[in-house]
Amino acid sequence: MSLYSIKKKYDNIDEIPYNTFGVVLGTSKYLHGGGINAYFKYRIDAAYFLFYHKKIRYIIVSGDNREKNYNEPKMMKKELIKKGIPDYFIYEDFFGISTIHSVLRVYKIFNQKKFTIISQKFHNERAIFIGNCLGLDIIGFNAKNISFDWKIQIREIFARIKVIWDIFLFFFKTKKLR
Repeated sequence: MSLYSIKKKYDNIDEIPYNTFGVVLGTSKYLHGGGINAYFKYRIDAAYFLFYHKKIRYIIVSGDNREKNYNEPKMMKKELIKKGIPDYFIYEDFFGISTIHSVLRVYKIFNQKKFTIISQKFHNERAIFIGNCLGLDIIGFNAKNISFDWKIQIREIFARIKVIWDIFLFFFKTKKLR
């Protein structure tokens, strides 16, 4: 997945091309033990940075809200508004329960085939891979990462295996339905 997305990930604001929509992939604002989740903060900062530099016009915040007291899109939108982005430039996707759901929903619900994913590099690689498999034109803007976290690295290995399985099932179901 890393090689598949090598020319579609950007760290530098001057190099990334413009897309109408940027999609912030969800994560919790708070850590389990308390405190702000750095992944959340850096994704919000990156989305604001892209918007401010006119590299995106609209932002879709896509995440989980399966529980009554937990709503990633609402938390992300609130933070972006605090940073000065008017709420009418921000769309909420409340059913982005996984990366594949977020990418599919941007295409199916928001009718976008070309957009910028905003997350950390490892997450962008997976989202770009999904998009490419679905025939979408996705690029990624890499939000600042945190120092090496072995729990995240192990989680990412399993997430990548699951994505390959999900893509296989998606194409199998799609072919069967025709």
